[in-house]
Amino acid sequence: MMLKYLPTVIANSVGDVIVADNASTDGSVEMLKEQFPDVRTIVLDQNYGFAGGYNKSLSQLPEYEYYLLLNSDVEISQNEWDGPLTYYMDSHPDCAACQPKLMSLKQKELFEYAGAAGGFLDKYGYPFCRGRVMNNVEKDEGQYDEIVPLLWATGAALMVRATDWRASGGLDSRFFAHMEEIDLCWRLRIAGKSIVCVSSSTAYHLGGATLNQGNPHKTFLNFRNNLLMLYKNLPDSELSNVMNVRRFLDYLASLQFLLKGDTANFKAVLNARKEFKAIRKDFEADRIRIQKSGSPSEIPERMPVFLLWQYYVKGRRTFSAICS
Repeated sequence: MMLKYLPTVIANSVGDVIVADNASTDGSVEMLKEQFPDVRTIVLDQNYGFAGGYNKSLSQLPEYEYYLLLNSDVEISQNEWDGPLTYYMDSHPDCAACQPKLMSLKQKELFEYAGAAGGFLDKYGYPFCRGRVMNNVEKDEGQYDEIVPLLWATGAALMVRATDWRASGGLDSRFFAHMEEIDLCWRLRIAGKSIVCVSSSTAYHLGGATLNQGNPHKTFLNFRNNLLMLYKNLPDSELSNVMNVRRFLDYLASLQFLLKGDTANFKAVLNARKEFKAIRKDFEADRIRIQKSGSPSEIPERMPVFLLWQYYVKGRRTFSAICS
């Protein structure tokens, strides 16, 4: 995969391209030495996950003003695609992170599931994007080209200001993978920083490279990490109510898996809730620090809507329909 897409990144990027290897066992390091001898490579001693791997790797790169986190399954066809991202960040010192428009590599006229044109959360912590709501992905017709404040930008192609990355502590390595970029961006927003999608830059994402949809381990990580993210970042005034509602909704989701005969994902949801309860105390200090870092109740990109109701009951399947 990297052999196919890395040349497109090298050919079309203004900034330095550096590959971080998370203790791979598929011969990637050897391939890089043979095929891309001029590309700087950081080889980690073990698999630290998506979050920990980036933290370990970027700690070795103190000389850069910006970091651009990029998945290995991203194709770049726009010349100097990172230029608009850097220009926007240079022009807006309050902006801590941005993303390009993320499009599907399989169907290039469609937004890509993992981030589309930038993300939001509903009032119970369910993420959705401009261009993707639940499993409904829109065709890009310029409807989301306007630069607006976001709650989160995709981790598949995420530019972060280095000073804000270090001040925030980077990604939460305890998440391992999934939801970690939403957690990071939410923390940055609480601290008063802005997040945007710069639509003049485009990247094409294959998607599903780590864990496919429906994989029980992915289900476990998504449910557990979403609860941890909510616990860390929700304002005190909302925490109890949101967590009570989520308890009901999570058990409802597990029941739906069971009724479909999917016992693996049924158990994954239950195990996610069990582990959240067991390790929640380990995140208490983080919650206290985050709540003191800014104004957690003043984040308008946490939309006052219930996404599941809007999508399944009212039939509103696009960002524009839900937020109109």
